[in-house]
Amino acid sequence: MAIVDVVKYNGSPDVFAWKYPSEELSTWTQLIVNESQEAILFKGGKALDVFQSGRHTLETANIPILNKMINIPFGGRSPFTAEVWYINKVNSLDIKWGTASPIQLQDPKYLVFIPVRAFGQFGIRIENSKQFLVKLVGTLPYFDKTHILKYFRGLYLTKVKDAISSYLVHKQISIMEINAYIEELSDFLREKMRPVLEEYGIKLVHFYVNDVSVPEDDAAVKKLKDALAKKAEMNIIGYNYQQERSFDTLEGAAKNPGASGDLIGAGLGLGMGVAMGGAVGGQFGGIAKNLDINASDTKTCPSCGAVIPKNKRFCSDCGCDTEKEAAEKAKGSVTCSNCGFKYPNTVKFCPECGDKYNPCPACGADLPAGAVKCEACGYEAPKPCPFCGAVLPGKNARFCSECGKPLTKTCPSCGMSIPGTPNFCPECGTKLE
Repeated sequence: MAIVDVVKYNGSPDVFAWKYPSEELSTWTQLIVNESQEAILFKGGKALDVFQSGRHTLETANIPILNKMINIPFGGRSPFTAEVWYINKVNSLDIKWGTASPIQLQDPKYLVFIPVRAFGQFGIRIENSKQFLVKLVGTLPYFDKTHILKYFRGLYLTKVKDAISSYLVHKQISIMEINAYIEELSDFLREKMRPVLEEYGIKLVHFYVNDVSVPEDDAAVKKLKDALAKKAEMNIIGYNYQQERSFDTLEGAAKNPGASGDLIGAGLGLGMGVAMGGAVGGQFGGIAKNLDINASDTKTCPSCGAVIPKNKRFCSDCGCDTEKEAAEKAKGSVTCSNCGFKYPNTVKFCPECGDKYNPCPACGADLPAGAVKCEACGYEAPKPCPFCGAVLPGKNARFCSECGKPLTKTCPSCGMSIPGTPNFCPECGTKLE
């Protein structure tokens, strides 16, 4: 039998427990334990002594428990059989965990079932070497990170599923918002797992949830994301689902001129109102009413600039008496926008240069030909629809009352709502479709 002179271990830091391969030790054998290790001597399947860092000589005088168990018939140099285990006491902080298959959970906000994945990492340290060897390692020749993940996989998967479900249900948040609670989830899981690991002599240093995600190719996830994107678009533009369906119907009618007039003339607004509800019916009725008003049968309110029927005296938007305002503004003089000559506002042409008098509907000032804004009062003339040329009902209109086409564009890059039909976004320069 060979005499073992030195027993030591300088292995991988990923190994938490390692058994010295030889069980035949002699007295005076040198046992070397590093600063980050502990060594445990086993005899007959029982842990006898724990050696801290340093150099130790294995003599019966230095092993009191062993001295009581065996006799030394060879003058202090007799060999004896025993096991030496090395325990790695360093903090191992990069043990990665994850859900091998998605967890099926119901989103409490949108009531759809969505597969959820989660992953992260945790750190441990062997706190009680004897307890760790006896309860967990057993007769294995070594114990490393792979064994930790294998033995405790059921634990962290159960706790992760329970924690995510609890946060979704109790806080009533969507799975799409769960990443806002990553830090709270990590703390919650650490407190749940810590007492279980302590039973095996392991201290849980930390437990992190790095991400909770959903598969992008899942049908339920795609539907939910499309619906949320559509809702955000409607909120930005400023209309709801019922209004969108109304506009879609009108746009379809506008593309079929032969049928659109007959449908509107037959009371499309009232018919759709019966089918879709009073609110939508009222919208169709109002739009159909606006479409019945031709540009030649309208006039502009001199006070607010709203387009109203020509035979109506009072403005439906501001209540202005249009006939009285027109009579008052008929008195007085104006300054020619071409030559600056002042003349009575009852004539049609400037007596000095012959320029035609183009009165502002709001204040009566002479406007230059083609002007869209009065410099005297700030009145802005109604703009024509860029698609059909019809006079728009107001400067804040989002859809043309004649052809039903949208009058604004939304930039796909910055989300800005842009009036008119420009080719590029004035905010970020993105080309618009």
